[in-house]
Amino acid sequence: MLRSTLAQQGSPVYSVAWGPDSGRILYTSGRQLVIKPLQPNDKVIQWKAHDGIILKVDWNSVNDFILSGGEDCKYKVWDSYGRLLYSSSPHDYPITSLAWAPDGEVFAVGSFNTLRLCDKTGWSYALEKPNTGSVFNLAWSADGTQLAGACGNGHVIFAHIVEQHWEWRNFVITLIKRRTMQVRNVVNDAVDLLEFKDRVIKASLAHGYLVVTTSLQCYIYNSRNWNTPLIFDLKEGTVSLILQAEKHFLLVDGAGLYVYSYEGRLISSPKFPGMRADILNAQAVSLSNDTLAIRDKSNEKGIFLFDALTGKPLSDGKPLTHKLEVVEIALDQFGPSNERKIALIDKNRDLYLTPVSRLGREHKICKIGTMVHTMKWNEAANILCGIQENQLTVWYYPTAVFIDKDLLPKTLYIKDGSEFSHAPHILSYVGTKVTVRQGDGSLVYSCVSPYPIQLHNYSASAHWEEALRLCRFAKDKSLWACLAGMAMASRELTTAELAYAAIGEVPRVQYIKFIKEQPSKESSVAHMLLFSGHVQEAEATLLQAGLVYQAIQVNITLFNWDKALDLAVKHKTHVDTVLAFREKFLQKFCRKETNKRFLQYAEGVEVDWEKIQAKIEMELSKERENAANASVRSSVALRR
Repeated sequence: MLRSTLAQQGSPVYSVAWGPDSGRILYTSGRQLVIKPLQPNDKVIQWKAHDGIILKVDWNSVNDFILSGGEDCKYKVWDSYGRLLYSSSPHDYPITSLAWAPDGEVFAVGSFNTLRLCDKTGWSYALEKPNTGSVFNLAWSADGTQLAGACGNGHVIFAHIVEQHWEWRNFVITLIKRRTMQVRNVVNDAVDLLEFKDRVIKASLAHGYLVVTTSLQCYIYNSRNWNTPLIFDLKEGTVSLILQAEKHFLLVDGAGLYVYSYEGRLISSPKFPGMRADILNAQAVSLSNDTLAIRDKSNEKGIFLFDALTGKPLSDGKPLTHKLEVVEIALDQFGPSNERKIALIDKNRDLYLTPVSRLGREHKICKIGTMVHTMKWNEAANILCGIQENQLTVWYYPTAVFIDKDLLPKTLYIKDGSEFSHAPHILSYVGTKVTVRQGDGSLVYSCVSPYPIQLHNYSASAHWEEALRLCRFAKDKSLWACLAGMAMASRELTTAELAYAAIGEVPRVQYIKFIKEQPSKESSVAHMLLFSGHVQEAEATLLQAGLVYQAIQVNITLFNWDKALDLAVKHKTHVDTVLAFREKFLQKFCRKETNKRFLQYAEGVEVDWEKIQAKIEMELSKERENAANASVRSSVALRR
């Protein structure tokens, strides 16, 4: 029964495809492509796509990219807004068939006596010339390893993907047959062959482990021993994604997400409302040793966060929400779980960083880059690299944005990107090597200094003397800037003072000396929080320790006059101090008081600077005395 007529036009519709959300359809109209929403009030997108009649289209649900091919003998890749991402050179004959692989990583193109396999960005992996006439239709198997083609001479051709490559450190692995992999160690040129019962569907190589899934089983190989893999059975044979962290890995299939240990034990299986595992890709999912992040497909501004070891949602199940649609996410891989951070690229191609553990409270999302097209964390240290405005940018210490924003630009390494062609993509960042796939499919390798990784290791193990020696040896200002941020984060003030002095930051050196002179530990901690811009936390720290005057003084220093007066009134102390400093401030700028609250309190409170100074000195001496008593108590406890 006919439900509705979506569109009518004068020219034939040669091809149609559903959109990923099943709320739009894509169809051909002569040389035009049309995206028609099912909702009658939504906007129709239409654009001229080819110079000849368009014969075939396909729309992938995982990467949201559109394919088109026509009588102008070209195939093209588009995004869902109609922007051209890739246009092929003209073939000898019209493009008669196109089909995305289910995972959206590759697609196939058919023409007269021609079958081509292409990457999702458009460049060609392989070209076959079967004597079959025109290939009129193509269909992939559910696991994305096999392809069938309907041909003009009445035959059906079958093809399968081989020669896939995986690299990690000194190992290169190649799928030489459907059920056979070759492992080559480039250091000693040793070669191992790995045989499987069924055809290989997906594989991943990282952190010293090779994870291979076939249609029935999962194999886990340790790079130190290729002879005895650990094997377990799979519930479904259509694994679409494998992500690895140092201690465990994630398998994604049509039914769900599963976190396994490298011993083959199921650790967790996270779930969230409206979950569709079949449309997840590597840009929308990220895994670390303790956290799993997944972009919400129904609301692309949201990111779900889970504990990787239990599968339970973090932050009471509330997703991290960004102001724009998120394109790519990545969790850092190193350090304790309470310091875990997530980097995200939004629709405007701005790069942001935010802590994961603070999401229960007010989370702080800080921008650290603009026009970033691709990014990758180092696997052994929290160093982030990205292609930014056609340059390779490495953020040696991105966490500096939470400690001292002005320090972040000093911690960057920027390399000219003239060697990169159109649309480069970072594949991996292992050790000091960044592997970049260019728009034409070629690989480019860039080397980064080894010193920042070593500095991160020294900082993590609190070897500050070694860190100072490394910076003095390297004589690199970006290293000194990193050390300054790391030392402040660890509250290692002496090292921070030396590092800031080495990069000429005199005001910060003076402030660190001021912090060191504070009479109590609570005051020092509060001023370190102030140093990083965390005013509310600094104030809360002082109030919790009963240091009311210091909390008031912090707000006076920052000219938060109303807040300072609120604290003084609430705690019934130092109202005259606030009024005195306010009066002094206004006299300096030759202005009169206009704030009604201050005028009201000024009528009933006498300002006497001698009394105020005496009261302040009494507060400070009391703080010193309490700090000394606490120190004595702790030393007695240690002796016991």
